[in-house]
Amino acid sequence: MLTLINTNRMLPPIAPVGLDYLAGAARQAGLEVELLDLGLAEDSAGAIDAYFARRQPELVGLTFRNVDDCFWPGNSWFVPELTETIRRIRACCDAPIVLGGVGFSVFAAELVELTGADFGIRGDGEEALVALATELGMSATSGAMPTLSAGMSGGPRRRFDRVPGLIWRENGLLRSNPPAWPERLSIPTARDAVDNATYFRRGGQIGVETRRGCNRQCTYCADPLATGAAARLRNPAEVAGEIESLLAQGVDVLHLCDSEFNIPGHHASAVCDELIRRRLGERVRWYAYLAVVPFDAELARRMRQAGCVGINFTGDSASAAMLATYCQPHRQDDLANVVRCCRQEGIAVMIDLLLGGPGETPQTLAETIDFVRQIGPDCAGAALGVRLYPGTAIVEMLAAQGPLEKNPAIHRRYEGPIDLVKPNFYVSPALGEEPARLVRDLIAGDRRFFEPADPGPGPAATSGGWGRAERCPGAGDPHADYNYNQNQALVDAIAAGARGAYWDILRRLRAT
Repeated sequence: MLTLINTNRMLPPIAPVGLDYLAGAARQAGLEVELLDLGLAEDSAGAIDAYFARRQPELVGLTFRNVDDCFWPGNSWFVPELTETIRRIRACCDAPIVLGGVGFSVFAAELVELTGADFGIRGDGEEALVALATELGMSATSGAMPTLSAGMSGGPRRRFDRVPGLIWRENGLLRSNPPAWPERLSIPTARDAVDNATYFRRGGQIGVETRRGCNRQCTYCADPLATGAAARLRNPAEVAGEIESLLAQGVDVLHLCDSEFNIPGHHASAVCDELIRRRLGERVRWYAYLAVVPFDAELARRMRQAGCVGINFTGDSASAAMLATYCQPHRQDDLANVVRCCRQEGIAVMIDLLLGGPGETPQTLAETIDFVRQIGPDCAGAALGVRLYPGTAIVEMLAAQGPLEKNPAIHRRYEGPIDLVKPNFYVSPALGEEPARLVRDLIAGDRRFFEPADPGPGPAATSGGWGRAERCPGAGDPHADYNYNQNQALVDAIAAGARGAYWDILRRLRAT
């Protein structure tokens, strides 16, 4: 038996869509699968103890969605909690443990080392997890629990090198296979492993993927590290079938998990056309992330007809200099165009900004904020600070300037050598000693902007890390910021009946 565990305990709770897909794929392959969902557990430690007191699986798979909350100055870091979860499982069960998930895939080898897991799968897990189970000798009728030593001597040799994306230990060393990014993307559509109805009630939305991977060259983004540098597209009919499965569970508000739904544009149009053909746009409301280009009135019309009610655009900046720093192809006219097209179709529009990157000055900040105010989206996220990920162009640029530890523009809440697994944020020194205050002064009380909060005191450098409960001052207040992690304002609004993308719920709260 395979046990899959959701380790993401952020609030509001977010349904583990990846785990739903994994369970469906494993069941299709004939494996017996059970789910332990810590995201819905009041007491995660007690849930682990109770589950393994009555179950002894052959393999335990943990999904790790978020390494941290990606917000400066919040800096919540979830690795210590993952490590403790694995330690507790080890005390209850001898089965090998495999890690996976989007957050895990960015730091795959490091997290296997830090947590002591037996295996990790970097990239897509549907085929890779089944391949690992096969190498471990599991089957639908298997009754013997695999051990890591079995088959290594005196029996059939396990070919872990055949498992896509696998990270494992051999002779005391970590070995890694190329990431599991299969060109053909086909995912089971049943969505019946996770309690999506409860997540919808408590979380306000349920995710769906129409594609994976991204071929854009944004200098700060970790998505290509986790999902691949080429867009891999699902059949639109498969996507529509999945939405119908969720509708049958009472879920009628969705969020597309694609990093940029309109990359490529023809795929976005094809998905919309299939939803329109099945008249699903009359039965569901959905939100999506989009790049600013390509986008036009025709795509906006199709998206609205297919059920789209809100779009979060990756705007980053309205300054030509900063857009060049981030390697964004759009310009001010394109930003104005997306707002205009959404307005014409009655689609709520958010512009997500990334402020404080290399080269940001008070002048470029003012140019961005003034222009966004002028074009008038429903809301804009004034996120301050660039989270640094290994292998990105921004980190390579900073490393070329000298040791990262000596760079005063890198903000972190621990001492010693720079460790990119932990949250590290770049904030341009040209913004002065109080960059958040500067941004708020430029926003000047315009309630369409979600403002950055001031940094609070960090945990002791010797504490070994900090948990998911760490929040910056004012976090959870819809008038302060839009960090979703442990956001009580969101939790309360959803409990009162609010549904939709979290930015849309928060901007509606700000209007009351």
